[in-house]
Amino acid sequence: MDRSQKADAVAALNSTFSEAGVVVVTRNLGLTVAQSTDLRSKIRDTGATYKVTKNSLAKLAAKDTVYSSLSELLTGPIALATSVDPVAAAKATVEFAKTNDKLEIVGGSMNGQLLDAEGVKALASMPSLDELRGRLVGLIQAPATKIAQLSTAPAAKLARVFGAYAAKEAA
Repeated sequence: MDRSQKADAVAALNSTFSEAGVVVVTRNLGLTVAQSTDLRSKIRDTGATYKVTKNSLAKLAAKDTVYSSLSELLTGPIALATSVDPVAAAKATVEFAKTNDKLEIVGGSMNGQLLDAEGVKALASMPSLDELRGRLVGLIQAPATKIAQLSTAPAAKLARVFGAYAAKEAA
């Protein structure tokens, strides 16, 4: 990698850090190409990204961002999972690490707050932004549905009473 390529890589990582809601640092302990491809596709499906990077370039890119505290986690062969959604990258990497012991979660950072491996696992157990939005829409719609049911219930009861009287008169 020549100097201009390194500068481009640092700029791209810096851009990623400025947009990310969470950064998860993982260590590859011998993943095969197929396993790595599977991991990348699972992470991509959640809207996150996964990039193997050089420690020195990642440290330079994180230097002037809220993720500067990640520097102490950047040792050995690492890869960074990032996402705008604060839960997506953590959830995808933790799920993959449960089924494959060759991926180690080193730690991470969420908006400048340094997380250890247990912190990343706790973050992964939280609902994602999409799940929270779905719950919120459900909570907002529930009262309207109940009001609609209550407003139609008296009319339905009245119709049943009239129907019963009509059946009684006809018999």
